[in-house]
Amino acid sequence: MSLEAIKYENGKLAILDQLKLPLISEYLKIDCVKDGFRAIKEMNVRGAPAIAIVGCLTVAVEIQKREFENANQLAEFVKKSFEKLVAARPTAVNMTEAAERYSKVENWIEEENLEKSIKNLLSKLECEMSFDVKTNKQIGDFGANEIVDLLGDNISILTHCNTGSLATAGYGTALGVIRSLHRENKLKHVFCTETRPFNQGARLTAFELVYEKIPATLIADSAVAAAIKEKRINCIVVGADRVAKNGDCANKIGTFQLAILAKHFGIPFFVAAPFTTIDFNCENGDEIEIEERNSKELTEIGGKRIAAEGIKVWNPAFDVAPACLIEAIFTEKGVFKPSQIKNQIN
Repeated sequence: MSLEAIKYENGKLAILDQLKLPLISEYLKIDCVKDGFRAIKEMNVRGAPAIAIVGCLTVAVEIQKREFENANQLAEFVKKSFEKLVAARPTAVNMTEAAERYSKVENWIEEENLEKSIKNLLSKLECEMSFDVKTNKQIGDFGANEIVDLLGDNISILTHCNTGSLATAGYGTALGVIRSLHRENKLKHVFCTETRPFNQGARLTAFELVYEKIPATLIADSAVAAAIKEKRINCIVVGADRVAKNGDCANKIGTFQLAILAKHFGIPFFVAAPFTTIDFNCENGDEIEIEERNSKELTEIGGKRIAAEGIKVWNPAFDVAPACLIEAIFTEKGVFKPSQIKNQIN
C-alpha cells in the first residue's frame, strides 16, 4: 500500500508535510489558495504532479467557501488563483498546464447558470487525483516493460530525487517504474541518491522504499560514479519537471551529471513523466526557466550554519539533461525516443 500524501474529502484538503519527513508524519491543512501557494513555495508539497494536484484541489477548497454573484466572477477567481499558484514554483510545468486547461472556461462554464458551473468545475478539479494515479501506473508499466525488454531480469537501478507517492497522487513516475519492476519480481536492487541540498532522496525516497519493503541503498550524490562501477548498476531512471519539445528534460539539480555518467558507462538513462510535463511551447532546454532557491539550503543544516559567512551561493533547483543523453522517455501514452516527442502534440 502506497503512502497517502494528499487527502481530499468533502471539500477538505490536507497534505503530508514533507518538510517533517521522515521523522514526523503530520498532515497540514490547506484551507485556501493562499495556504496552497505557501505549501508549494515552501516545499511542504513538491514533485511536479503533486504540485499541480494540490493547486487544483486548493482552488476547489476555496470555491466551496466563497460566494459568487455570477459565472464570470467565478471564472475570474479561477484565473487569478491559478496565476498565483503557477508563480510558486515556475520550473515545474504541470501547474501551468492545469492553469491553461481551467482558463478555457468554455470547458466547464454554463452560461447564466452559476450553480451548474460550480458543479462542473469542482467535478473536474476533484478528478485530478484519480487521473494521476491511473496515469502513473501506465507510466510504471510501460517503463518496466521497456527496461526488461532491453536489459532482461534482475535489474539494479539508480534513481534521483523523489518521484514516488510523495511526489504524485499515490504511485509515482520514476519510482512507479521501480514499483512495477518490483511487483513483477524483475528488480534486484535500487540505489537512491541523497539529492543535496534539500535531501529529497535521503528524506523521502529512502522513506518510501523502506515503507514498501523494496530492496534499496542510499548513496551520497558524489558516490554515483563509484556505485555504477562497483555495484553493477544497469540503468538510471529519473522524473522530470518539464520536458521540452526537442526532448530536453529539466529535473532536480544533479540530473545532468547523472546523464553524463550513464553515457560514460554505457548504461541507459531514462526519464519517466506524464504528458502534462511536456511543454510543446518550449523548443529546447535553454528556454526552461530554472528556479533558484534560498542560499540557506546550502549554508545551513537544520537551521545551523555550516558555511563561512560571506561566501557567495548559487543554488539552482533544477538542471537540464539534453535529449542526446536520454535513451527514452516513459509516458502514459507509451515509450518515446526524445526525438519523437515533437510529433506527439495533439
